[in-house]
Formats: sequence, structure tokens, C-alpha cells
Amino acid sequence: MRIIGSADEFWRLRLTRVDTTDDLDFEWHDDILYREPRITPAGDVELWHVEAVELENHEAVVRIGTFTERHEAEAFFDSARGDLTELTKSQFEEAYVSPGRIAEDD
Repeated sequence: MRIIGSADEFWRLRLTRVDTTDDLDFEWHDDILYREPRITPAGDVELWHVEAVELENHEAVVRIGTFTERHEAEAFFDSARGDLTELTKSQFEEAYVSPGRIAEDD
């Protein structure tokens, strides 16, 4: 059965920051409660995921983009959000969701 409607009635987008470093958040010491972690370049320790989430099933999440730079992720997010309001459900899924599902299966 084919469902017709605006994509924003079925999907929402979210931007998620993922810390990829293996370092601990805090270093414990006897003389102090904690010490802040050492500073590392942002591109080395974080990724930005743009994800589409089904409104009826919040556990159905499809990653539609992964970026190392925040500004690139935000630009893609804004573009996809514009398409979300302009495209139909099937057009949005063909453009973003289906390729995302294929990429996650790899």
C-alpha cells in the first residue's frame, strides 16, 4: 500500500554529536576530585550524524549523513530539513532514507 503525504508528517530529523575518543571523561587523583581531560582537536574526537526518525516508531532511525565538521553537518541538516517540508513521503524516502538504510547495512 502506497501512502501519500508530506514527508514531515512521517519523519523528523536530528543532529547528533558522537564523541569517538577512547579517553576517560575524568582523570581521578587523590589530591583533587577530578581533572579535566586534555584538549584534543575537535575533528579527531567527534563525528556528527544526521538521522531521520520515523514519527510513529521513534526506534526506527536511519543515518542519512556522517560528518567530521559541525558546519558541514548543519548545512546538510538544513538542506534535508528543507526537503522534508517540500517533498512527499515517497520522494523523501527515495532521496534520503533508502540510501541511508543501504549504507547502514554495509
